[in-house]
Amino acid sequence: MSTDLLSKKCVPCEGGVEPLTESQALDYLKLVPGWVLATNIKSISQDLSFKDFKQTIAFINQLAELAESEGHHPDFTLHNWNKLNITLSTHAINGLSINDFILAAKINQLL
Repeated sequence: MSTDLLSKKCVPCEGGVEPLTESQALDYLKLVPGWVLATNIKSISQDLSFKDFKQTIAFINQLAELAESEGHHPDFTLHNWNKLNITLSTHAINGLSINDFILAAKINQLL
């Protein structure tokens, strides 16, 4: 369940571990509604729209606080003043780890 992910904390990844397999990633993906698995299985992403620019920036600030507290930082792009794309990947292993899904679940909770 997604609550299992919410109870976990991201653990620093310095490499040396294998990225999740496609099967593992698909299992975790079921727990984080709204997220999409990249075709190369190296990241997950979500596109969001907000009412206005102020609301978008407020969410970005919440996202930054969350990412900093978890020690796992997403890539994100703001465009058209109210559209935000968030991409999660574990760069140290060039793929996905449990950290990406933990953070995705916690981002969903912010929404």
